[in-house]
Amino acid sequence: MTVEEFTHQLLPLKDKLFRFSYRLLGNRDDAHDAVQDVYLKMWNIRGKLKEVQCQEALMMTTTRNLCLDRLKSKSNKFITLHEEFGKGSEETPQSQIENLDMLSWVKREMELLPEQQKTLLHLRDMEQLDFDEIAEITGFDLNYIRVNLSRARKRIRERIQEINSYATTGTKSTH
Repeated sequence: MTVEEFTHQLLPLKDKLFRFSYRLLGNRDDAHDAVQDVYLKMWNIRGKLKEVQCQEALMMTTTRNLCLDRLKSKSNKFITLHEEFGKGSEETPQSQIENLDMLSWVKREMELLPEQQKTLLHLRDMEQLDFDEIAEITGFDLNYIRVNLSRARKRIRERIQEINSYATTGTKSTH
């Protein structure tokens, strides 16, 4: 693979890799370092990349593994949603505040999910990958992915309904 091919084919993925690594590591500098390390690994194996059927899946998998290794060694916390997610520009100030408040609740609820469910939610809902790509990246069975995504979404939905119920009735929900 030439420098031009590498730049044209792989460099456009840097933002997606950054968002994913930032989601896993929770630190911008660490996420940038992880992406840089992934590109270095890809550069070192550039001669074999033409044999790879889905280069994006390889890079996402490499990013995931690298970040998980760093998390194990540093015992960092898993973060939740991207900070800019959910901010609308054409909303009224009140609806923006309500949306930010709801986003805050969703972030807290996501923090309580098991790490695998957090990863699956991020890949599916934030990165908008299809199930086959998620399976290739994580190594999980398609049914396992669907079941865990469903459980994670159900848990968040139930907690949001409890929160909304509390807000409208004034009765305290238990957590």
